[in-house]
Amino acid sequence: MLDRTARACAAALALAASPAIAAPPSPADLALLNRVSWGASGTSAAALEQAGAERWLQGQLHPAPGDHLPPAAAAQIAALTISRQPMTQLVRDADAFNRFGGSLPTPEQRSAAQGLYQQGLNELAREAAMRSLLRDLYSSDQLKEQMTWFWMNHFNVHQAKAAERAMIGDYEETAIRPHALGRFRDLVEATLRHPAMLRYLDNADNAAGHVNENYARELMELHTMGVGSGYTQQDVQELARILTGVGIDLSPVDPKVSPQHVGELVHAGLFEFNPNRHDYGDKRLLGRVIKGRGFGEVEEALDILCREPATAHHISSELAQYFVSDDPPPKLVDAMSATFQRTDGDIAAVLDTLFHSKAFRDSLGTRLKDPVHFAVSAVRLGYDDKVILNTGPIQGWLGQMGEGLYNHETPDGHSMSSASWDAPGQMATRFEIARQIGSGSAGLFKAPTPDAADQPAFPQLQNALYFEALRQTLSPPTAAALSKAQSPEDWNTLYLASPDFMRR
Repeated sequence: MLDRTARACAAALALAASPAIAAPPSPADLALLNRVSWGASGTSAAALEQAGAERWLQGQLHPAPGDHLPPAAAAQIAALTISRQPMTQLVRDADAFNRFGGSLPTPEQRSAAQGLYQQGLNELAREAAMRSLLRDLYSSDQLKEQMTWFWMNHFNVHQAKAAERAMIGDYEETAIRPHALGRFRDLVEATLRHPAMLRYLDNADNAAGHVNENYARELMELHTMGVGSGYTQQDVQELARILTGVGIDLSPVDPKVSPQHVGELVHAGLFEFNPNRHDYGDKRLLGRVIKGRGFGEVEEALDILCREPATAHHISSELAQYFVSDDPPPKLVDAMSATFQRTDGDIAAVLDTLFHSKAFRDSLGTRLKDPVHFAVSAVRLGYDDKVILNTGPIQGWLGQMGEGLYNHETPDGHSMSSASWDAPGQMATRFEIARQIGSGSAGLFKAPTPDAADQPAFPQLQNALYFEALRQTLSPPTAAALSKAQSPEDWNTLYLASPDFMRR
């Protein structure tokens, strides 16, 4: 009882100390913030109201270069191994250790070495998730971080395959994030050149005389044109031939190239286009003849795929499903497709068309949050810019809800459909997570180091943003349920588990 009273007093004191928002956001602005960002917080609401909705939205679509994070979050990211060491070195070191462990004389020694190898890979994947979540929670460039997650899901790779865990952080950092609001063609090539994608979809094994079609098929079916868009199995086979020789080389030394193809080798980091492994015959892709000439064929094929009307429609449809509805209006998708084709795949321009559509405005507040939105938005609202010390609990919650970062096994990524996340079991899991977040620090302020103490913290959901804006948007059933809460912990749990909070 004393503990509950103390927490109630702490909550009241924190609320009294919480600065009021100069101009509380309107319901429309609040709904916009919840959809375009990872969830409303007092700081983000104040930024929107200070700039005005349109100026704020344009700032989200066209963010200034660099990270824009609180110093405490930036310091945590800077201290990570994946921030301090290049991926090429991490992968080469891991590979060398794995080969050394496999050469040890006894089964016990080999088993112990394998355990250390796996532990090291797991730590690199944990760091990648930590960096991603800290940016989602605290970056002022919320749309950029949300689109980074969207494209990571669209160009999905699974961390459990081979040494993907040593590559996944760099894949997000160098292939996805810099192009999240840029030109789609650049984004596709960046993923094609990254060893995480080449290893995951087996193109590292694709060579003349031993053609592997896995990546070629997904490049057309998932990444660009989409299922049923008019390409044939013959197109897949021809694209696979074009992609022969595109792979990975862990050695820092260039391989020897046959005399007739000297100068055609491409070797940058772990990426390699090896002419010795390439099929130099002419190909025919989507009715166009591509002359055999090396990596230039790959670039020409990407130009063709990314400028296909089917690609514009497929990408626009996925964006509309993510931001508007499970079954987006064809008129909206057509308008976005037209922008995509007119701007040569400018992602920000396509999103601008989406955000200014009537369909988008009418949909605000109707999308069920997927697990990542649910967990991140809860922490953002409860702690605002008070930087957590441990993202481990969030990573655990995402796993429990079935949307763990980098953990979808098949290339299609997690479902974008709200209907995929509303099963009774999912709601029961969310209620338990809401209880954990609402009842205390939930381990978020216990640094993931040996013997670290859990720092005292309590989420402030009944804050200025709630009283000045969120409360006015509550449905009568939610308001009635909250009025019966017996403690701050109960109130927090009921609010986070409510249908009102579950939607964006």
